Amino acid sequence: MIEDIVKELGFLTLGTRFKRIGEALQAQTQALLTEHGIGMPAAHFPLLAALDWHGPLGVGELSQAVGVSQPVVTRSLKGLEDSGLVVSEAVEGDRRIRRVALSPEGQALVQRAQREVWPVIEASVAQVCAPLEGPLLQQLAALEVGLQRTSLLQRSAAAIASEPSPHKRKKPALSKPAKKTQETPR
Repeated sequence: MIEDIVKELGFLTLGTRFKRIGEALQAQTQALLTEHGIGMPAAHFPLLAALDWHGPLGVGELSQAVGVSQPVVTRSLKGLEDSGLVVSEAVEGDRRIRRVALSPEGQALVQRAQREVWPVIEASVAQVCAPLEGPLLQQLAALEVGLQRTSLLQRSAAAIASEPSPHKRKKPALSKPAKKTQETPR
């Protein structure tokens, strides 16, 4: 069996591992939505939830509310608008800014999802996380805040600056298990 290198490299590939976990959660959430007769992408629900929570928002505000880039939000909104779940209109006084709101169909979908599907998804994810040690959501929040305060680039620059010489920098340890060899019969 091939070794899972992303898992073995630990902190070195933590971002890739989070992405992998996120993709698994997204795919399994999509399966639950489909099972409940909701055929829209799971990735769109945070946008719908933000609009339900905050009311009409501009693209920049929506981007902040869900923590993804404006181009990603804009692409997603196009699909949501095409499917009739959101409506957008130019802001009076500045036609460059558009406010996005849930349509009646979007509001009905969010209410249905809040009733029928979101509790199932939340309970299922909580069940997967239950055996983990420590407050996972608090740890993830602390990780996000730490990355926002001081980027990996800033941290690495500080670490490099504190080292006595560039020749003594540690390289990431790739702890490979000893290769298994077959004994030859004598």
